[in-house]
Amino acid sequence: MTVYLSVWARVAGFEVPDLESALYVGRSLVRHIGMRRTLWVVDREMLPILVASSTRVIAERERRRSIEIIEKGEISDDGAAWLDSMMRRTLAAVRENGELFARDLSRQLPELAQKIVFRNQAGKVQGTTGMSSRTLFQLAMESKVVRARPAGSWVSGQYSYAETERWLDGPIEEVPIDVACAVLVRSWLYSFGPATEADVVWWTGWPVRRVRKALADVGAVAVSLDDDKLGYLLPDDLDPVAPPGPSVAFLPSLDPTTMGWKERDWYLGEHHPKLFDRNGNAGPTVWVDGRVVGGWAQRRDGRVVYELLEEVGAEARSAIASRGDELERWLGDVRVTPRFRSPHDKALAPP
Repeated sequence: MTVYLSVWARVAGFEVPDLESALYVGRSLVRHIGMRRTLWVVDREMLPILVASSTRVIAERERRRSIEIIEKGEISDDGAAWLDSMMRRTLAAVRENGELFARDLSRQLPELAQKIVFRNQAGKVQGTTGMSSRTLFQLAMESKVVRARPAGSWVSGQYSYAETERWLDGPIEEVPIDVACAVLVRSWLYSFGPATEADVVWWTGWPVRRVRKALADVGAVAVSLDDDKLGYLLPDDLDPVAPPGPSVAFLPSLDPTTMGWKERDWYLGEHHPKLFDRNGNAGPTVWVDGRVVGGWAQRRDGRVVYELLEEVGAEARSAIASRGDELERWLGDVRVTPRFRSPHDKALAPP
């Protein structure tokens, strides 16, 4: 859902079929787990970089976690053997059917219908996980399957899975990890620099040592930021540029710009407690001239509502109202609810 709203916010005339075609027909864009164990949409050139720099290391850690879950959940005494067997059988079923949802796999492979209940020390249920979802997740982390089409419309969070090589008409290219890290950091700095080392460490999820090596490999230049902080820019991005013109944007939950930096005071101000949930997930935000000034939500009747958290002036208020109306018309009969709801989002559109 986020990617559609993020593109709408930036591309004039964008319609849902434009992105669906890129994802499911031409397949020039791919969903894949990457930095910080987050689901990303990347183009085919960036996919090998994502996998080599981030996904592969996360997959190793998640495999150990999967084995622990299987054994502690009393699915099997030998979690590694059970996981390997089910991954082979699941991949074979996906390969045979072309695309499969987790529910379809559970019918074909009854072992995957098992669920594990997580409890805290007091015995209270914290959540559950189905072994079909866990097995597919591990296959996706190891780049053996990819998320394909959703069940229903573009706002659905349930995806079918397809074999990676078949979906992409070939294997994902192998890239040395140091090369991949440098390419990713260069790409990130091109869009988000200047930024601090802490920003890069947080966004990538890498150890500090790996971040510093990547910054050195791209020749990042240290520059002074506000509050005497040290930031980094690409060596070919040091010349001043003209200030951009006035702008207004309605960005969705988890938008890449809202989530682009760890140190957010310079564009978020004091609004973090209202616009982010307790786990650091951004809710829908309203922006004016590169700063977050409020939040928005869609109510059950389809209305797009917003609240400004600071004064922006009459001209900006008028532009915000107009942009909100545009978003409401574009959404039409579609209803969007963020997966991770911020306090402000819940207040604007109560469950």
